[in-house]
Amino acid sequence: MTLFCPPMVPVVLYDNIGQCSSSICRDMNQTTDQLRSSAPLTLRMHAADNVAIVANNGGLPAGTLLPEGVPGAGICLRDKVPQGHKVALTDIATGEVVRRYNVPIGYALKDIPAGAWVHERLLQMPSARALEGLPLATVIPPQHEPLAGYSFEGYRNADGSVGTRNILAITTTVQCVAGVVAQAVARIKAELLPGYPNVDDVIGLEHSYGCGVAIDAPDAVIPIRTLRHISLNPNFGGEVLVVSLGCEKLQPDRLLPPGSFAISDERDPALGPETVCLQDDQHVGFMSMLDDILASARPHLERLNKRRRETIPASELVVGVQCGGSDAFSGVTANPAVGFCADLLVRAGATVMFSENTEVRDAVEQLTSRAATPEVAQAIIRELGWYDRYLDRGQVDRAANTTPGNKAGGLSNIAEKAMGSIIKSGSSAISHVLAPGEKLRPDQRGLVYAATPASDFICGTLQLAAGMNLHVFTTGRGTPYGLAVCPVIKVATRSDLARRWHDLMDVNAGRIADGESTIEQTGWELFHLMLDVASGRKKTWAEHWKLHNALVLFNPAPVT
Repeated sequence: MTLFCPPMVPVVLYDNIGQCSSSICRDMNQTTDQLRSSAPLTLRMHAADNVAIVANNGGLPAGTLLPEGVPGAGICLRDKVPQGHKVALTDIATGEVVRRYNVPIGYALKDIPAGAWVHERLLQMPSARALEGLPLATVIPPQHEPLAGYSFEGYRNADGSVGTRNILAITTTVQCVAGVVAQAVARIKAELLPGYPNVDDVIGLEHSYGCGVAIDAPDAVIPIRTLRHISLNPNFGGEVLVVSLGCEKLQPDRLLPPGSFAISDERDPALGPETVCLQDDQHVGFMSMLDDILASARPHLERLNKRRRETIPASELVVGVQCGGSDAFSGVTANPAVGFCADLLVRAGATVMFSENTEVRDAVEQLTSRAATPEVAQAIIRELGWYDRYLDRGQVDRAANTTPGNKAGGLSNIAEKAMGSIIKSGSSAISHVLAPGEKLRPDQRGLVYAATPASDFICGTLQLAAGMNLHVFTTGRGTPYGLAVCPVIKVATRSDLARRWHDLMDVNAGRIADGESTIEQTGWELFHLMLDVASGRKKTWAEHWKLHNALVLFNPAPVT
């Protein structure tokens, strides 16, 4: 059957039922049902590809015959090919291109015969596309009817933003106070939170920044604005409470300058944030510090507790999409389904952020051509160019991105990984670009490129700073990733992962490869689940188990 992966090319799923052992083929008089229990399954992304990936759990043994009616018909596998890994459909000579997604993902380092296992040790990775001479806003995106009538139950904030959760956050200026804040949060949850049933949670915004850093270095603006903007995330309802040590470089008025943000309480914004400073003379002993934080938390909890969910258009969703623990199925099942859903969200007027600089770098011409304007395309080039220079300073390039798990899952290099990663952005025009740590303005809607590192926890942290109120995370190898600030919907690329991690994965996109669902059906399933999760009608598995990764600030500035 044919599966369509926006915005890339058709995916062809081959359900093959022929198999042989060495030169002796199976007895084809077996019933179809018997054959299907061990039927070879291969996936090819485009008719011009000279490789396909093996879909079967456990892979396919040497001697498996690819049957008539598929590319490479009659080829017997020369090697055992693991699940998700590539098999050559034709003879590929030394130096010839290896093509997947109808793009070069490498050049053969030696002759590769048809039926051989094609892995990273056989490939020379293509050079990165230059950032000059790129197409700028040349693609006219598909014209879809607006998607009206969809809503969720959320929390409207004074600044016009909307939360999907109602959380008290305690901002910290420096890592030194993290232990004190953790104990204070535990006491608040045990002693105070039961009296405020409409407050979902209390969290401390722990991070590793604030002192021992070059606070005035040009790039220090990135971690500072990241922490500032996370403190103002829509899921915190405008309540700002800060715990400071007192002697740190990142002082509270530098983190949150007076008058620079809207707050929900009666305090004069010119006074800046409400701050508990642990070095103040009034604190005599550890218990007085905890008591002060608890006393300061009470009025914030009272105001949050008065808030109620109301019906809000789906256009107020700000969804971050990301992938981690990726495998060769990421670009076949989960990411195309997320891309289809991203198009639905944009049609509904919502905001979708995609990111991960190194995982889009090899598809840069797809980004610049899909930009809504030449100015947006130039902003994409600016951010990716800055990141190229950042990697150069560390004497590495984008190739350092691919992990051992990515390779074990069939992704030979970052060029191949990028083609599968970009699909989760859908097919809409890219309307805006955010530098790391920047916050979305109210007028910045639609599909947004938030330029972040590809590291799961750094990317998630920066998307929170941008104003994300709902997160979608795809994975093929599996990860218990989660965020305390907003719900994370986890999408499995393979049915085997969804089965084994049944109480960690929220959506099984592997059903697409199994032929039990389509990209469109899974995209709609995800869309409706988003509305339910945003409304609080459903919790994600990460929320259920309270699986939360730490905030990791991107700090390219020097540490002193």
